[in-house]
Amino acid sequence: MDTQNPSAPSRARSASAANPTRTRHHGGGIVHENTRHTTRFVVIGNHLVQHKELSLLAIGLGCHLQSLPTGAGADIKSLTARFPEGPTRIAAALRELEAHGYLRRERVRTPTGRIITRTISCNQPGNRPGNPPKAPLREAADTGCPDRRPARPAATDHPSRPREPRPRKALPAVPQPDCTLPGLLRTAVDLLADLRRHDSRLLLSAADTAHLAPGVAAWLERDVLPSAVRRALTADLPDEPLRRPAALLAHRLSDRLPPPAPFRAPAPPPPVRLPLHNCDGCDRGFRAPEPGLCRDCRPTAGTETRTS
Repeated sequence: MDTQNPSAPSRARSASAANPTRTRHHGGGIVHENTRHTTRFVVIGNHLVQHKELSLLAIGLGCHLQSLPTGAGADIKSLTARFPEGPTRIAAALRELEAHGYLRRERVRTPTGRIITRTISCNQPGNRPGNPPKAPLREAADTGCPDRRPARPAATDHPSRPREPRPRKALPAVPQPDCTLPGLLRTAVDLLADLRRHDSRLLLSAADTAHLAPGVAAWLERDVLPSAVRRALTADLPDEPLRRPAALLAHRLSDRLPPPAPFRAPAPPPPVRLPLHNCDGCDRGFRAPEPGLCRDCRPTAGTETRTS
């Protein structure tokens, strides 16, 4: 009775890690109970959720980032406030995703001149806009849900065909003058052409100048001096290069348009000055419509005529 069987195992052996299907053959393993989502869902590839080199925290964080809407906070401070993991573990998971191409961080400059870090989540590593998509890393898992998605139409664009240039965005509208006098528009064109002498970045094309000239004329007809218009267009310009100086000038012409000049009553005509003559009697100078006698000689001449 005390003799042991040398061929009997001392304990039950678990399924070998190199043969994960053994548990499945014995009735164990996961069973999917799926319902097709119609709202509030995101498509995530198996190459991420079944990645063999990423940690479980990095996989979960990658799925969370791909489910966020555009513009949501994805920095370490925002993620630490959302999840119980600390900033050290979250930072390490972000570095894992970045090393395997699921995350990209770029430093960009905002229109106000501030430099920020922009986080870009990639649902397919290595596929940037403009690059042909790569073949999937592995086949999709069978989830038991029928695929009712319509077939995608075949692409019609040939990859070797050159892309058409994007149409240029129209310039903002500018104020229009009440009267389009040739001299007023000529002054406005000269003022715009002279702006490059004050700032070399304000070099305008002929089409941009023709678009902006009515806006400058609207300022000039409101009794604004050309020097004041030039100062309003060139003051407090940003330090960085101007991509479209004409758009900036059009915005300033509309945004800083002064009110119309106040009404002024017409000035009365100047008094009429009579011509200067010499008196025929005393040779003294006096003003009168016609030559003759002055005021002092007229009564004397009338008395002598009546006496005679």
